[in-house]
Amino acid sequence: QVQLVESGGGLVQAGGSLRLSCAASGRAFSSYGMGWFRQAPGKEREFVAAITWSGGMTTYANSVKGRFTISRENAKNMVFLQMNSLKPEDTAVYVCAAVRSGAIVTIPSGYSYWGQGTQVTVSS
Repeated sequence: QVQLVESGGGLVQAGGSLRLSCAASGRAFSSYGMGWFRQAPGKEREFVAAITWSGGMTTYANSVKGRFTISRENAKNMVFLQMNSLKPEDTAVYVCAAVRSGAIVTIPSGYSYWGQGTQVTVSS
């Protein structure tokens, strides 16, 4: 069982930066693959970024590639999403998720555990 709690969201102007954190409970955290998704009002949940259990491989949605960076610190049971050059279209609730396989997964149905999310609002 893994419990996930996100933090770090807020209101930022276009072009600004935010760093989201996801704190995980559970001894097996270091074996889980982790991902970030986002959901804007009236839209489906969208893949943002994912990282393998070791942190050795990452992947990103095309819409955030080059602007966002996912990372993890297994010793602290933490996953991060550094978001730079934010745009109004990045506005959404950002949610972290965990997958038992430890691999890269880009679809929501592949994840076993989800956090509650943190709101990110980018003003123009």
